[in-house]
Amino acid sequence: MAISEIHNLIIKYLNDELNDSERETLVNWLNNSENKAVFKKYIVLNRSLNYKYQKFNYKDPLDSALEEITKKNAKAPKKIIKLRSLFKYAAIFIVVIGTGFYFFKNNFNKSNTPKIVNEIKIGTDKATLTLENGTNIALEKGKVFNSGTVNSDGEKIIYNSNSTTTTEEITYNYLTIPRGGEFYIVLEDNTKVWLNSESQLKYPVAFVKGKTREVELLYGEAYFEVSPSTNHNGDKFKVHTQQQTIEVLGTQFNVKAYKENKEIYTTLAEGKVKVEIDGITKMLKPSEQTTYNKTTKSINVTTVDVSYETAWRTGYFNFTNKAFVEVAEVLARWYNIEFHFENKTLEQFKINGVISKNQNVEYFLFTLKNIENINYKIKDNHIYIK
Repeated sequence: MAISEIHNLIIKYLNDELNDSERETLVNWLNNSENKAVFKKYIVLNRSLNYKYQKFNYKDPLDSALEEITKKNAKAPKKIIKLRSLFKYAAIFIVVIGTGFYFFKNNFNKSNTPKIVNEIKIGTDKATLTLENGTNIALEKGKVFNSGTVNSDGEKIIYNSNSTTTTEEITYNYLTIPRGGEFYIVLEDNTKVWLNSESQLKYPVAFVKGKTREVELLYGEAYFEVSPSTNHNGDKFKVHTQQQTIEVLGTQFNVKAYKENKEIYTTLAEGKVKVEIDGITKMLKPSEQTTYNKTTKSINVTTVDVSYETAWRTGYFNFTNKAFVEVAEVLARWYNIEFHFENKTLEQFKINGVISKNQNVEYFLFTLKNIENINYKIKDNHIYIK
């Protein structure tokens, strides 16, 4: 059973919302000793979050919960915090370490709150727009920029949709996203692009009518919502990356092509795309992902959870069985920090979970320290994992 399904069942149990069928499913899942260990971590954490709302009996928390859950009409402990409601209304930090889920609100009591001395800044909307004449325009929240063909309110860029040209001469703009930034752009053909931290997109100010619409993701990660070819007299849309070309007929997909990474990932959310790399062509269906290894020149197609792969666009990082060193790489771009693993064995420590991009990174580190005894030190924008 998927982690998300079990997670939802346990949350429903904690909120006293299980029906008989769901209760039976959860009881069957708890027949496995490893699953019981996961369940116990939920129960213990739920108690710790609710310590000031109720009195507990001090039996083993797992024994107490199992005794309750196996009774057909069992009720969960009274006056518990509605965890599902916390997701909806509070700024939530969630991480799954090893096989256990951990939930943290940002309003810890003082004794449980990390003391943030050197607060690391959270990423925000910011970018540099390079115009066709070489002029660089700094874009950020609250800063307005307007010209004849492009407008920005500091959070997004919109190009004039009436500027399609019939001439062969194409002029290009560049949008560069630094570490600690992200940005949203609407191209002249109404194609929408979300750019992640440390990314750069090259694109025409206006597309040539009757020609293939082409842009280039020079490096980084971007999510494309392409305006259909049917809206442009059949003109195709292509995205070029370092070593691959993606041909589109009107679709939504994600491309991750960072310069320092040995793989390029293309993930299809909707529609259809054709990925061409070194003479190899792959047609993708929704929920499929190509992984191209730049060293071996190999390409594989797998089925993935698109919501996990594109969570960054909706304000979250979603990690599934990722090595700590990979998680650190993602966090480093968003928070504009550097990780240093003094304890090399921790580089491959597996992490699963969801982290809000609006949460301070030290809450993540604080969780690792308190749950898994992983120590850290922060000096300026450098984090040392011990």
